[in-house]
Amino acid sequence: MQQLTIEQIATPIGAVVIISSPQGVVYLDFGDNQARCQRLLSQRYGQFELIPASQNLWADAVSSYFAGNLWALDPIVVDLAGSEFQRKVWLTLREIGVGQTMSYGELAAKVGTPTAARAVGMTNGQNPISLVLPCHRVIGANKSLTGYAGGLERKRWLLRHEGAQFKDTPAQASFELV
Repeated sequence: MQQLTIEQIATPIGAVVIISSPQGVVYLDFGDNQARCQRLLSQRYGQFELIPASQNLWADAVSSYFAGNLWALDPIVVDLAGSEFQRKVWLTLREIGVGQTMSYGELAAKVGTPTAARAVGMTNGQNPISLVLPCHRVIGANKSLTGYAGGLERKRWLLRHEGAQFKDTPAQASFELV
């Protein structure tokens, strides 16, 4: 049975869960996505055991990001599973700089599959290491907000936090997370 460490921290937009193997972070997402966490970890490991981290492994970097050090996530080491295509898409997300965005079509072209925007979108939605592999920086071709596993309100908050430009319609801006 695979043993993984777990950390949880409070952020302005909800608790964040960080799960690591000895090789790096395997899962990072908001705490209200427990079913998604269980599904992704079960697919990868079958049976696994979560052990509270005996020391702060990655939580300080995540806290620092939310406190305004927008590059604090850059040194976090990731331990990715998935197909070669998935890993390529997920690692390419790290090339989208703070305050920048990219459309699904642009991301597809960047990974060498310019006609695969839908496949890139599906892969983006399966990203197991949110924030560190910044899938929130991928938006519609018309600069509008599109799906995000953590919810559009969080995506909006994250993009504003980073100073990114995007199209925010009144219907999309109906409420904010506190």
